[in-house]
Amino acid sequence: MKIASVDFVVGVANVKQLPKDNFPEIVFIGRSNVGKSSLLNKVCNRKGIARVSSTPGKTRELNYYLINKEIYFLDLPGYGYAKVAEHVKAGWTALIENFFRTRKQIALGVQIVDARLGPTDLDCTMMGWLDFYKIPFVLVLTKADKVPFNKLQTQVKTVKESLKNFRHMSGVISFSAISGEGRIELLKNIELHISQKEMPESRQQVTSAVA
Repeated sequence: MKIASVDFVVGVANVKQLPKDNFPEIVFIGRSNVGKSSLLNKVCNRKGIARVSSTPGKTRELNYYLINKEIYFLDLPGYGYAKVAEHVKAGWTALIENFFRTRKQIALGVQIVDARLGPTDLDCTMMGWLDFYKIPFVLVLTKADKVPFNKLQTQVKTVKESLKNFRHMSGVISFSAISGEGRIELLKNIELHISQKEMPESRQQVTSAVA
């Protein structure tokens, strides 16, 4: 998959505000401060597409980026930041679960986890939602450059084994926003799931090329 253009479209705080053009959506999900914005910037091969916040938990909207005029990359609010007020956390939870429950355009979830820590209980809860709503997802172990190679391979194997009961998880990818490790594999995964997603006939297929 070659990314030729990236445009920010809208930040959504209510499911009634979601785009109605029916483009396939790739949803990026992860804890606050897990490196989600850096991953998005690296995947798009551009600086500053997704803002890297110095304050974890600050993003409170579903941010839509239009890729190649035909696909959405969707940056969900980070979760798990302790200093966020409980009523705000509850609002995020309701928004995200309602989104998963009602949004039929989702082609793939990209669940992002810190490679040094592995999946937390909150990460597993999020993956449980994806599994429950039958949304295919891939697990991305980010910050892979901070883990020694042998330890990283062991971590990937351990994570695969521990999460084998998630029926809709399609794989585990180690990723570095510094070196670009995992970028091509993730783009191939995205391309594959978009091609498998049933969408209106008027939508064009994704060009088969890797940037």
